[in-house]
Amino acid sequence: FVQDETRNACRELRKVTKMEEYAREPCPYRIVDDCGGAFTMGAIGGGGFQSIKGFRNAPAGWRHRALGSLTAVKMRAPITGGNFAIWGGLFSTFDCGMVYLRKKEDPWTSIASGAVTGGVLAARSGWAAMAGSAVIGGVLLALIEGVGILITRMSAEQFKPVSPTEMEDPSQLPPKPQTPPFGGQPSYQ
Repeated sequence: FVQDETRNACRELRKVTKMEEYAREPCPYRIVDDCGGAFTMGAIGGGGFQSIKGFRNAPAGWRHRALGSLTAVKMRAPITGGNFAIWGGLFSTFDCGMVYLRKKEDPWTSIASGAVTGGVLAARSGWAAMAGSAVIGGVLLALIEGVGILITRMSAEQFKPVSPTEMEDPSQLPPKPQTPPFGGQPSYQ
């Protein structure tokens, strides 16, 4: 009876550990959170890009260029932010759906969600464009997940415990150099 309880507790712990691998919001809130974060990134990045583009395309003179830059940012940065928000919202929706169906959250879920998102966003352009965008979305998410795993593994090396067999044996160390007494002054006796 005790072994069965222990076995069941270990199974439940493994399930919880797999699902809580990423410290994120639960799924209904995650979609809104990711959508807002994507809008913010798109608006800031689009604002920077559009400010440079507006500055370059404006007529000569600093005043005209500054106004052209500001006008371009006001006109196009919210649109770029909205496009990013749509991508982020769809990605999170598909990610949450796949986590629910597969009952685990791993890099394959994110890669598949990126591929499905890319395909859905290109649905109006036909099957060939959907397939190409799905491949690109999956590859981009695979690269992002791969870099994340690489960084995690590299940073985890420093926290790896050192086993006693890997430590140096004190008897094999060279002898300490003898320092003269009285603060390093030689004695003449």
